[in-house]
Amino acid sequence: MNKILIANRGEIAVRIIRACKEMNIKTVAVYSEADKDGLHTRLADEAVCIGPAVPTKSYLNMKNIIEAACITKADSIHPGFGFLSENSQFAKICEESNIKFIGPSSDVIDLLGNKSNAKELMKEAGVPVIPGSDGSVENVDAAIKIAEKIGYPVMLKAAAGGGGKGIRIANNKQELEDNYNIVKQEAKISFNDDEIYIEKFVKNPRHVEIQILADEHGNVIHLGERDCSIQRNHQKMIEETPSTAVDDKLRKKMGEAAVKAAKVANYSSCGTVEFLVDSDKNFYFMEMNTRIQVEHPITEMRTGIDIVKSQIKIAAGEELKIKQKDVEFKGHSIECRINAENPKKKFMPCPGKITGLNLPGGNGIRIDSAIYEGYTIPPNYDSMIAKIIVFGANRNEAVSKMKRALEELVIEGVETNRDFLFEIIRNPDFIRGNFDTSFIEKKMNN
Repeated sequence: MNKILIANRGEIAVRIIRACKEMNIKTVAVYSEADKDGLHTRLADEAVCIGPAVPTKSYLNMKNIIEAACITKADSIHPGFGFLSENSQFAKICEESNIKFIGPSSDVIDLLGNKSNAKELMKEAGVPVIPGSDGSVENVDAAIKIAEKIGYPVMLKAAAGGGGKGIRIANNKQELEDNYNIVKQEAKISFNDDEIYIEKFVKNPRHVEIQILADEHGNVIHLGERDCSIQRNHQKMIEETPSTAVDDKLRKKMGEAAVKAAKVANYSSCGTVEFLVDSDKNFYFMEMNTRIQVEHPITEMRTGIDIVKSQIKIAAGEELKIKQKDVEFKGHSIECRINAENPKKKFMPCPGKITGLNLPGGNGIRIDSAIYEGYTIPPNYDSMIAKIIVFGANRNEAVSKMKRALEELVIEGVETNRDFLFEIIRNPDFIRGNFDTSFIEKKMNN
């Protein structure tokens, strides 16, 4: 690979550009009119405007992105996360344009992108899945029959879903009837696909995912787990590795299941297999994300493996140099997502100009961000503006470092969720590792 176009913005675009620079690969940034002063446009070797601020006319505009790649003679496209990263049509257009899509093939994205189909594939492979419908449900009567068979509460979920959208819980028949069409509408609006499926709602589980790397030669390894249970409205806020809910025996089983999932799907690239873990340490497949994850840095901190560089090398056809037995897990890592939002006003997004900035530093602290003093956060995109990642010899040290890092962080001019995250980190239950996906709802007075 000689030149990679990064079809994204913000901190993930910066992250990818940095990896490319270290690999002596030329980079092309694309930007919307709202992002003309974005840090990624300054760090890349070239930058091309691809449209107005509205994502559908810029970062989701396949034609403009492909044209930008052709004009700049980029031989590859890295989609980052969000936007077109899990869009099989975009991956196919790249393939047809003789541009390498840095991710799995369009067929694999298509296969795993439909959550109900992915679930059926995992069942066939012997990967534990949550009881539910065999594929999509056609109507509300079919949904009621399945719910009565597996027992309430149940979840109605968009088949093409992701990012916490298109999900509703029904505790009884009436709630199921009330929510069925709502979820279909949400699915249609968010994913242009109104297929939904139904599954048993696992009460108060841990959300634990396994990072995998798979090359184009059939080699697959896993890089351990990440606990993503601290979340609000299905949106992750704090992630850590290792999980306090996972022991060595369970880690081995989950890792083997994730590798099996990748192999049965004929997967290549980096990817993440997401599971729910109940209080009895049973784990169930939820979905497979066919892209780099927001929280990938904590795995990098703990294993010393650069996931973005690995992803690029895999796309270039290289074999994995590291075997499963060579993966070393050291210490503990935690990530906090810093969002420009006001927790006191129902987490309302707070775009605007950053008038003052101090980012924390020191041993074992990494900041992934694209903000700088004087930068104006546009109102058109996700409110995440930075990630603080810490590494410690053990969990207590990592928690202490995160406290110190959040104390040092200063972002003036806009509201952020810093103080809210600080309260979570200081919470006695969090410190003890005693939490699940309902933690914020139960413990935080938001």
